[in-house]
Amino acid sequence: MTLSAVLIANRGEIAVRIARTARDLGIRSIAVYSEPDTGALHTQVADEAYLLPGNTSAETYMNIPALIEIAHRAGADCLHPGYGFLSENADFARTVEEAGLKWIGPSPEAIELLGDKLSARALAVEAGAPLAPGTGEPLSTWEEARDFASEHGMPIAIKAAFGGGGRGLKVVFDEADIEEGFASAGREAKEAFGRAECYVEKFLTHPRHVEAQVLADAHGNVAVLGTRDCSTQRRFQKLIEEAPAPFLTDEQRTAIEEGAREIIRKANYQSAGTVEYIVSEDGTVSFLEVNTRVQVEHPITEAVTGVDIIAEQFRIADGLPLSFVGSDGDGGGTDPSISGHAFEFRINAEDVTNGFAPSPGTVTRFDVPTGPGVRIDTGVRTGGQIPPYYDSLMGKLVVWGPDRDTALKRAKQALSEFVIEGVRTVLPFHRDMVDAPEITGDSLDVYTDWVDHNYSPSQKHNGVDIEHIYDERRDVVIEIDGKLHTIGFPVAMLGGGAAAAPAEAAAPAGDEAGAVTSKYEATIVEWLVADGDVVAKGDPIATVEAMKMESQIKAPRDGQISLATQQGERVKANATIATIS
Repeated sequence: MTLSAVLIANRGEIAVRIARTARDLGIRSIAVYSEPDTGALHTQVADEAYLLPGNTSAETYMNIPALIEIAHRAGADCLHPGYGFLSENADFARTVEEAGLKWIGPSPEAIELLGDKLSARALAVEAGAPLAPGTGEPLSTWEEARDFASEHGMPIAIKAAFGGGGRGLKVVFDEADIEEGFASAGREAKEAFGRAECYVEKFLTHPRHVEAQVLADAHGNVAVLGTRDCSTQRRFQKLIEEAPAPFLTDEQRTAIEEGAREIIRKANYQSAGTVEYIVSEDGTVSFLEVNTRVQVEHPITEAVTGVDIIAEQFRIADGLPLSFVGSDGDGGGTDPSISGHAFEFRINAEDVTNGFAPSPGTVTRFDVPTGPGVRIDTGVRTGGQIPPYYDSLMGKLVVWGPDRDTALKRAKQALSEFVIEGVRTVLPFHRDMVDAPEITGDSLDVYTDWVDHNYSPSQKHNGVDIEHIYDERRDVVIEIDGKLHTIGFPVAMLGGGAAAAPAEAAAPAGDEAGAVTSKYEATIVEWLVADGDVVAKGDPIATVEAMKMESQIKAPRDGQISLATQQGERVKANATIATIS
């Protein structure tokens, strides 16, 4: 391999992942970090780390001139974008190449072709992939979306034309909500991808999200590394994934894998990529999009194939053939065999008892599970900070077993051993789901909006305040009649006081004096009420954005509201944004 030094234009667990693979390959790793990420794990794992002054994504990890300057200063000869941020930005890829660096990813032309959802749809048609009805170009107004709905019926999916990963995606079930859905999708798309254009598709109800992992090199090899199911989502952000996708017919699996291979071949694509589909409840398979980067969930494919996808990305960028197919490929690919089954559980700093609200803060305890088939990919450790400026992903728990049932049993044990304190996480959700019959039964009965409409936290604890699932506990080991017993007591019962940070983060907005507050640093996206309006307790009054998620603040009491902040303003945690008298 001729590559010698890589700038990792990312943060968190994926930056750690890339740095470790680079070390395996004898490539020097160069990390970048923002001021809130000072001392973060990815800066310690990499061989070198350089500061990007500022806090926000735009100031730091999406600051193209600063990234290129650091790459040259540090002597990098290649750049890996990871996922998110600039990973699917064709202009960035082109700038990297023009700066004399190897881009670890597909060509700018392939990113443009497939990153534009509309041209990707056209290519899928050419490749013979099935498609749901949709618009052929970005829409100028929400009225055009309404007209599409009038022709094809509700519900509809409003999607960012130049992005992916669920950002800028709104599913609208009622015609009266189209205007707000169109505006919200555009805002999220602009924030995440720098472009607000959206298109519309007919939304297929109760769909599964199934994808094919693809690797393609410059020697004509196009390999499909099996499938993944990513149906367990909230607001179209994946929470649980598994590989291979279970409960598909042979016909469905073949259509997904061969359709993906043909799309990638027609796009002259070289690198790792993911072709995504939806599988409706009636069995219909419909092309969704192509993600022109490595996916968050790539480790489960690695677990069942034994292929290091990040290492293959480096090989492809260096002009080498895929390690498992040789150099004389005919374009058909030699797909690796699938062994066993794997699950990935995304560990997000989100509060499941309060609508999966962001939960930035300091991690006071981070104890990871161990055991056969258990892998932890993370950018967090005890004492680390979860900043409010970036997404909520702390890490991933990946569990492999020789079959799906064994993988689930191992996952249940691993989740029970995983302890995180200081911030609230989605661990209680995962513990609920590995017991849910929709996951553990003889069919997969979870679809992309199942969590949004059907999940209630800790249903098995009926009659108990669900807030207690976040109580910090200490294990006390006692012996009774020669038998060892372990009892978990809440810290407060042992005289240690309540868990202040998580409790404060979960408290309802506002206090008895009538102050309405944001419990975490956030941007006021939109006021849903006007100054002087009369509101009732529980009414949504503002949409805020933090950790790349929009959420609502609700009125803590009845009364007349007086706004104290402006739309677009960034507010600190616990700052008063309005008062109700």
